[in-house]
Amino acid sequence: MTALYIALAVMGGIIFLILLISFVCFLMAFYAPRQKKKQEFEIPPGKIYEPFRDIMIKWMKEAAAMQPKEVSITSFDGITLYGKYYEYSKDAPIELMFHGYRGSAERDLCGGVQRCFTLGRSCLIVDQRTAGKSGGRVITFGVKESRDCLKWIDYIIENINRDAKIIITGISMGAATVTIAAGEKLPPNVIAALADCGYTSAKDIIKKVVRQLHLPADIVYPFIKLGARIYGGFDLEKYSPIEAMKNCTIPIIFIHGTTDDYVPYEMSVKNFDACTHSIKKMVSVENAGHGLAYLVDTEGYFNAIRDFDEMMLAK
Repeated sequence: MTALYIALAVMGGIIFLILLISFVCFLMAFYAPRQKKKQEFEIPPGKIYEPFRDIMIKWMKEAAAMQPKEVSITSFDGITLYGKYYEYSKDAPIELMFHGYRGSAERDLCGGVQRCFTLGRSCLIVDQRTAGKSGGRVITFGVKESRDCLKWIDYIIENINRDAKIIITGISMGAATVTIAAGEKLPPNVIAALADCGYTSAKDIIKKVVRQLHLPADIVYPFIKLGARIYGGFDLEKYSPIEAMKNCTIPIIFIHGTTDDYVPYEMSVKNFDACTHSIKKMVSVENAGHGLAYLVDTEGYFNAIRDFDEMMLAK
């Protein structure tokens, strides 16, 4: 009996250690405690964003001064999500825009409102679950966020314009949100997607970040996946952008900076190659870091979108 108790104690200790490590991984990767803003206008952390601080803050102030309409929905799992609607005109196409990992609509999509207006589009920028005023405490790398995207599409059709032409747009994790959604059967109102610096899958980007921390990715990742399942209540690998692209239902344009050291440029190339839709475009922005393609080459960004629009019209 003593040997049995020892074996059970050892087994219990191993299970406890696995659960503990998985919990720590969950907190680091997926949990988002509510935090107060440190400044009225914040830019993303990192030295690469400092040269663009002034223009980003300028864009945020301009967007705030436009007095958008605040809107909200309830997610499929009961979370209240908030967004801001900027109307260019009643019948203008509407860009539905999603921000990145641990970001916010105000911060990550600054300049997006002005870009949309220049292109003759209205826009709805949303705080994804856990961000801004939106509820939730768990980030799911696009797994549940892509379901939220479908709900926002329904909101636009039912509450803004039943005949609206909708472009779903995202940056970084927001790009994952829209590319996963693009693999679903969507209402005919959704005419295109724009994915800026998105990753191929949660697994790929997480393992890449783990390797950057000089940790063994193949050993650490299973704990991260287990933490998502046990403490976050979701399957990290249920959906992925690259798999969704094998069933892409709408035209899509991929944009990515070639010097992105967070989400590698090659990930967008792989998503582009996997995309089965007949209308697709890959845009490379030289010397642009993560999320900086529009800031580094604003004119080229506009031209790429206009060329893409012409591609759609030609088909």
